[in-house]
Amino acid sequence: MIQEIQLRINLTEERKEDILLYKSAVALGIDKNEISAIKVLRKSIDARKKEIFFNYKVAVYLNEDISENPAYAFDYKDVSKSKEVHIIGFGPAGMFAALRCIELGFKPVVLERGKKVQERRRDIKAINQDHIVNENSNYCFGEGGAGTYSDGKLYTRSLKRGDVRRIFENLVFHGATEQILIDAHPHIGTNKLPKIVENIRETILNFGGEIHFETRVTDFVIKNNEIKAIQLQNGNEMTVNSVILATGHSARDVYELLYKKEISIKAKSFAMGVRVEHPQEIIDQIQYHCSGERDELLPAAAYSLVQQINERGVYSFCMCPGGFIVPAATANGEVVVNGMSPSKRNNKFANSGIVVEINAERDLSKYEKFGPLKGLEYQKDLEKLAFLAGGRTQTAPAQRLTDFVEGKLSTNLNDCSYQPGLKSAPLHSLLPKNIGSRLRKGFDAFGKKMHGYYTNEANIVGVESRTSSPVNIPRKDDLEHPQIKGLFPCGEGGGYAGGIVSAAMDGERCAEAAILKL
Repeated sequence: MIQEIQLRINLTEERKEDILLYKSAVALGIDKNEISAIKVLRKSIDARKKEIFFNYKVAVYLNEDISENPAYAFDYKDVSKSKEVHIIGFGPAGMFAALRCIELGFKPVVLERGKKVQERRRDIKAINQDHIVNENSNYCFGEGGAGTYSDGKLYTRSLKRGDVRRIFENLVFHGATEQILIDAHPHIGTNKLPKIVENIRETILNFGGEIHFETRVTDFVIKNNEIKAIQLQNGNEMTVNSVILATGHSARDVYELLYKKEISIKAKSFAMGVRVEHPQEIIDQIQYHCSGERDELLPAAAYSLVQQINERGVYSFCMCPGGFIVPAATANGEVVVNGMSPSKRNNKFANSGIVVEINAERDLSKYEKFGPLKGLEYQKDLEKLAFLAGGRTQTAPAQRLTDFVEGKLSTNLNDCSYQPGLKSAPLHSLLPKNIGSRLRKGFDAFGKKMHGYYTNEANIVGVESRTSSPVNIPRKDDLEHPQIKGLFPCGEGGGYAGGIVSAAMDGERCAEAAILKL
């Protein structure tokens, strides 16, 4: 017999050997010798009060052996001679679309503008050290997409869009730790993601799929409102049946191509702002109600903040405890910042995007001439502003948090994890008023919610502008574009995902939809 129960364990108890066994026996009113095994199903931390608890959901096996079989079996088969599905982009959506195609007996042909994950490292190093951006190989473009060099956060609210557990199990199948199946807010870590991405690549190739790196799609051949072929930058052309467009939210050339060809796209609301970085110890002390270093059993503390300011949301985004701020520009002449963490989240800083909602209908009147690309052009202008304010390199404009709110230039800045370096700049006056004024009020409100958060020991770094796509590529209920047969907009680039897991689920759904049309 198997019984699922909830347990609450404090820090002192957590140190004791076999505490789950003893607690389970007490909870069930049985002798501990009747328990043959305990499997942890879920684990979370409750730090709302001074005494901190670990909340466990466990399966207790009573006189029964525990099953070691995974919940899912991934039945990959040789598809080398099967019908083809073309996938543009090899981020989470493209990767999981390709894996799903193989499961269903179809051959994925993946076209990725960037390089393999190991080769990407050199281009990322060039951004950090030499301030040179390779426009096809950077933190956003290349094998694994933007997710590869990120925190690897797997938390998602998109529970109705697909099977979250299936995505997690597949990541474990390809090398992720089983801990992601247990943690309430799981993450993999930027140091471990590249190997998992490589393993996914090998699965696709070993079972007959194709992956073409450094292969940029530049045009679509469309006849009678149906996609017939795709043209590549090298001049080659590929005949296609179904195309899954999984290019991510930073492939601006794809949006511009669709607009030029009069293929329907729409402006979409999104968010932009800054990164804020605190010493991790400050966030730990706030969240864990401690002085000095946090308890060794506790992970680097995270936070989630939101406030309505003048009818717009101001909120934390992609919070990275124990992490780094990284340069995420996809072209020279722009500065974009993002955050990532290693698996241990053991860096001395905590950073998070703090962003303001940009309403596509109400906030972009000066950009109406750009039609559905108005949000994209607004985004570009903010990134160019950051480039100029930073000194025309990948050095980022920055300000002490308190100076930003009080409206004065910082005479010096705190230490920071951002490798290309910081330059003091008056972001309070440089940012557009609809962003800057709301951020200043938002930080003030956050300081009242988290006492100690509002401090001159924190920096804000500009700009955090790639939270999501400012463009939506529409699709019907069957996931096909309403105007172009055979085209399936997918993932973050289409406006249908907001992270690794939701993008992966959408990739699977689009693979299934594309195959139905063959």
